[in-house]
Amino acid sequence: MKPAATPDLGSPAPCLGVFDSGLGGLTVLAALRRRLPRARLLYAADSAYAPYGERDAAYVIERSRVLTRFLLAEGAQLLVVACNTATALAIAELRREWPGVPFVGIEPAIKPALAARGQADGPVGVLATPATLGSDRFRTLLARHGADSPVLLQPCPGLAEAIETRGPQDPATLDLLRDLCAPLKAAGCTRVVLGCTHYPLLAEAILRVFGEPAPQLLDPADAVAAQAARLAGELPGCAAAAPLRAWSNGDAQLLRRVAAACGIAIDTVLPLPEASPVSA
Repeated sequence: MKPAATPDLGSPAPCLGVFDSGLGGLTVLAALRRRLPRARLLYAADSAYAPYGERDAAYVIERSRVLTRFLLAEGAQLLVVACNTATALAIAELRREWPGVPFVGIEPAIKPALAARGQADGPVGVLATPATLGSDRFRTLLARHGADSPVLLQPCPGLAEAIETRGPQDPATLDLLRDLCAPLKAAGCTRVVLGCTHYPLLAEAILRVFGEPAPQLLDPADAVAAQAARLAGELPGCAAAAPLRAWSNGDAQLLRRVAAACGIAIDTVLPLPEASPVSA
């Protein structure tokens, strides 16, 4: 499908806040930059509290509240929850708490994966965090679109954390990825849904693990960016000074390196201010 034309946002442009448990949301940030090259983007990486995918709902909701408050205070007019786990567990609560703020979430691309499946195709595989796969939101999504279809769910404990702490190219990260992909490869999955925003950072490695014939990888980042672009067209401009600002409470150098691999130049990563911690 041809991407929709980028709205002429003019100057000043609207300001969009994006948050994730760490580096994974950079894949969504890159899609937003492609869709909205003139928008002002704020990115918050909550790496010190990652991984969300192995935490309970109360933990993820509280961290999502902290990041939402921070980005709104920095001038965000729209929030993109660039984390499947935070979308599954927290976005409904965020919308209740801030009813005047547009929120755009992300969820595994089960629907398009199954819609494209032919009779001769193998099952659809889903790589996701344990929290995403165990959430009510995901179960509803799967029941709506995949109740009678062959879908193989693969929880990936530790994978997002490995990307955060070691990087996507580290041998230990790739070894873990190989183990997690093995059941999907053995089952002959012809489409693999990347159910965590960290996982597109491993797209080339996933294809190498599967070999030929290579599965189609489904990443919903561009669909999220398209929805954000539609809503951004309804927002007034703001007087933010910089087109892109980033904060992290993790490894700033790794964030800049991964951002560059996603096609985003981030010169400075500011320290993400600490808030009262929640219990694990």
